[in-house]
Amino acid sequence: MTSITNGLNNYAQYGAAYARTAGAQTSLATILNGNGDDVLPGASSNAATQLTLSAAARAQLASGSSKDYSAVISDSRTAIDKLYKAANVTAPYDDSGKPKIDLSGLDRRALFAIASNAGGRFTDAEQTLAATTRIAQFNDALSPATQTAKLIGDYSTVYKAAASYLDGASSEEKATATWQAERAAITKGLAATQADPSKIPAGISNDPVAAYLARYPSGSATTATKDFGSVAKQARATLDDQAAQATAAGKLLVYDPARKTGQQADLSVLDNRSLSAISLNKDDLFSQEEVFAAKRELDGRNRASILTALKQSQTSGNPADFSLGLLNAYSGMSAEERTATNWTPAFRDNAVQSYKATTSLLSMLKRG
Repeated sequence: MTSITNGLNNYAQYGAAYARTAGAQTSLATILNGNGDDVLPGASSNAATQLTLSAAARAQLASGSSKDYSAVISDSRTAIDKLYKAANVTAPYDDSGKPKIDLSGLDRRALFAIASNAGGRFTDAEQTLAATTRIAQFNDALSPATQTAKLIGDYSTVYKAAASYLDGASSEEKATATWQAERAAITKGLAATQADPSKIPAGISNDPVAAYLARYPSGSATTATKDFGSVAKQARATLDDQAAQATAAGKLLVYDPARKTGQQADLSVLDNRSLSAISLNKDDLFSQEEVFAAKRELDGRNRASILTALKQSQTSGNPADFSLGLLNAYSGMSAEERTATNWTPAFRDNAVQSYKATTSLLSMLKRG
């Protein structure tokens, strides 16, 4: 698991999630600005075994936004039990405090249900693991924007990322006092950074961004801690599993969308780092057909990322937001992803120059 150092919710929101080790309901900001520990009680930065849900299970949980909350709770309970069975364990942590299952495959609504012990269906240890997973996801959401802020000297990008993350919460989470207090704090932070983007706002109560930046002024460590060779092996296993399923159905697994026969490989279940492992093929684990398909999928996602940045600029009416979006995408990539997609440091530097030049021109026009 990634080290857990900050997040958007305090211990009180998670109820008994930390009861097995902490007991007290302490603000995360207090934890961050206090003893400096990187890992929450009961968590570990190095899980001996990491498991993820199958594509089918992820798809089932991903539909939870329109699902009755009782069904979300039930499905989340079932998902944890399946992870236990796959790992041959009965609890999320071993005796040394290392997590033995990985909840990152669950969607935010499911994680919130577990962390808040919705329906009383989850143990204290399960609540803790879900809570730390939620915090890690918040860190991941802010890290690229923080790296971008260091490049361009504009901390509004971090507050925008936090606002976007919080706004993606479920209705159940938005109903909590913690979410409402922190969303209000981020609104104040956005206003402050509009007035002076070069400074991190101070003195705003319940501000999770300020707490994050105090701990990670250059962005937090990525959750992609698995070595690249292991990523490649896992990608190989995923493709082999799809091939086995195709064979069982009497079909051949194919990678060319133009093929009219066979079962199309589903590369959407692979993250960008896995696709990069296939595309770069450093250990010669993949065929040329698989490499080409991975490159095609990465190119498609790359174009989508660029289009998203362009649409952001069009929606805001600020042409500088195009460069900002590109920089956030760059900052969110691993080194392998940048190599596979040819997003070089020169590309980054050009985007920084473009952002600063556009911002300067807009500032001059406003003064004129």
